[in-house]
Order: sequence, then structure tokens, then C-alpha cells
Amino acid sequence: MTIKSWKRRGEWLELMPGKVVTGSSDKQLAAEQWLLTELLFPEKLLRQLKANHGIQLAGDRLRLALFASQPIDVEPRWAEIEVLYEDDFSLVVHKPAGMKLHPDGTRANHAITLDHAVASYYEMNGIDTSVRHVHRLDEDTTGPVLYAKNAFALAKLDEAMRRKEIGRQYVAIAEGQVSPEYSKIDAPIGKDRHHKQRRRVSESGQEAVTHVEIVEVWEHATLVRLILDTGRTHQIRVHLSYAGHPLVGDQLYGGRADSIGRQALHGEVLRFNHPLTGALIEVRDPWPSDFEKLAQRERIT
Repeated sequence: MTIKSWKRRGEWLELMPGKVVTGSSDKQLAAEQWLLTELLFPEKLLRQLKANHGIQLAGDRLRLALFASQPIDVEPRWAEIEVLYEDDFSLVVHKPAGMKLHPDGTRANHAITLDHAVASYYEMNGIDTSVRHVHRLDEDTTGPVLYAKNAFALAKLDEAMRRKEIGRQYVAIAEGQVSPEYSKIDAPIGKDRHHKQRRRVSESGQEAVTHVEIVEVWEHATLVRLILDTGRTHQIRVHLSYAGHPLVGDQLYGGRADSIGRQALHGEVLRFNHPLTGALIEVRDPWPSDFEKLAQRERIT
């Protein structure tokens, strides 16, 4: 079902469920059934709202306390971030190269992470909610990262990730001239027992499928676009290295050193359905300058 009419009033979301609720003899029960069947409302969250008096009926309106204040549970530490998309339910920000996504829990590492920066953004803009990213990017991979701004959005987006309904399109520069035979790389990925940080193709690993589109073929490298069916750690890097075409700059997986100083990998497009309305949201993240310069350099060599 697509919800077309809704309004936020402070901590409350107002919906108009119609006569299926307002015309019922037991409006509360009808409202709960409507939420579960039509809105696919998470049962656990529904129970929490009921326990906290977070469901109200007022005339033809159904009110849900979805925007109740939550503590910002990551230390706010300012860093400039680029917001690519934002509404009451989600936030998409660009993750730059060299920035980890979240704190690693060790006191020795004081670097500002994207979660820290988002916490600071929330604090400065009066957004009282927990910092919850929905998916991850490697430290040196650039691209859009999706955050859920309330428990309802988090539950719906987490479920969409589990069902592989959040689309992520990447662009990369791989070494050598990639053959069209590598349009689909289907090879399981597991941990490399000889190297703590590295992953490898392994028969005992988890299923991993990467779709590869060849965009431009140059003398020493190939520009490729990639779509993942799965989201294993380092999946694109492992698969292209396995195919004999490691990413330029990706020395961990056999790529040549390059002035880009990182693997040439960028998240170009993020697609997801709005947690409430179901509308398709497509967020594009332009190539960062270092990736653009590398592509220009490879074109003329």
C-alpha cells in the first residue's frame, strides 16, 4: 500500500486510515490491524508504542508517536558532511575517502567517523534521535550512506536490506582490460586466515554475486559499473581481484600503487523505497575529484 496523505506534528505522525478504522466498532483494534496489514508495521514496535501510549485516535486521524525524542547515542564531533537527501524518516550523506563509518570501540583511535559527524549534524539541527546507519562502506570507498532517523524507518529499511531491496550501484577503475565474460561474478567470499583484514574467494564462504558492466576500456585500465546482489565485506574488491583485475590503488588485493592513494571505488547511486510511502527514492552521488582525475589520466595514457 502507498500512503499518500500524512503529516508530522511534533513527535506525532498523523495518518488518515479511512472508514476501515473510523467505521469500526472497535477502532483501536481496527487501527492496529490496519497498521499491521496495510502499513506492514513492525509488530515489536507496535507493542512498544501501545505500552507507551504512543497510539491515539482523534476523529478520522490516527496518531503515532514515531518522532519521540531519542538520545543521540554517538559522541557529536563536527566534520563537514554533504547531505544528499533528507526527510523526516531518513538521511543520506556522502562518505569521503579516509573516513571510517563508525567508531571501532578502541580508545587509541580518535579519528572522526561518519557516525560522529552525523551526530554533530543532528545536534546542530535539533534532531533528537539515535545515529543508525543502514549499510556500510569501506574506509577508503566514497559514496552515499543511508541513515534511519526513527525506529520505524530503521525497522523498515533493515528489512529492505535483508530482502535485498535497497539498490547500490558502484563505479570502479580496474586494472587491465576487463573481458565481457566477467559480466557476472558468482563466487563465495570468506575470511583469509593468513591476513586479518583481507577476504578471499572460498568454497566455504558466504554467497556473493557481483554484476559487472563495462563502461570504458582503456589501454591499462577499465571503467566498470557494478551492482551487488549481496553485500559481503570487500565484495567488489575481492571479486575483481579474483577475476585478475584488482582495483587501481587497492594494494591490499594486488592492485598497483597510484596517486589516488586508495582503491578506485565509488558508490554512485543508492535506491530505496520510502519507509512510509513506499515511493522510490534515488540518490546520486557525483564522482569525487580524485576519482575523476584518475579516470581522465587513464583515458589519455
